[in-house]
Amino acid sequence: MICTAELEPGAVISEAELCEQLGVGRTPVREAVRALAAEHLIDVYPRRGMFVAGVDPRDLRSISEVREQLEPFAARLAATRRDEDDLAEIDDLLGNLAAFESGGLEEHRAALMELDERIHHVVYRASHNSYLAHDLDSYYTHALRIWFLGLTKVTHLHQAVLEHREILEAIRDGDAERAATVMSKHIEGFEAEMRLAL
Repeated sequence: MICTAELEPGAVISEAELCEQLGVGRTPVREAVRALAAEHLIDVYPRRGMFVAGVDPRDLRSISEVREQLEPFAARLAATRRDEDDLAEIDDLLGNLAAFESGGLEEHRAALMELDERIHHVVYRASHNSYLAHDLDSYYTHALRIWFLGLTKVTHLHQAVLEHREILEAIRDGDAERAATVMSKHIEGFEAEMRLAL
């Protein structure tokens, strides 16, 4: 809800409403709030309340600097460490990408974003480095929030689909250098596209 801007930056978060919406008690909600605050996704002010953290477009550069270094590294590792489970998931994702390659991207942006998330997380997991995957998950979450702000202005969706295919095929084929090179191009393209959109 925070990443997709269903809860917009600055929105007040009510603990009682969350408990009711999610059908859980206060303890799990408070634990979730602590985790979200640690990830800088919500701001908690004693005696004032909880708010969805703002999104500063200037953060895009900082997030991209980290992703430009770590994502190609993860792709390189994934190409050399992927196992049978990873390969099965990659094949499934390649099949899902085929549906987008024939067009219709504009009307299916939300579905494409879900697929983008799955692809990046498969790359992280296939690196078989849990510390790297954890850090990249966090940076991806922040990048996703920024992407949702500029989603309607993004024009190079087809290029992103092709890059995802190339990344997955390179990992599947065990081509570490190609996986890293295409991932680097993909992350740089994302930042450039978002800079124009915001």
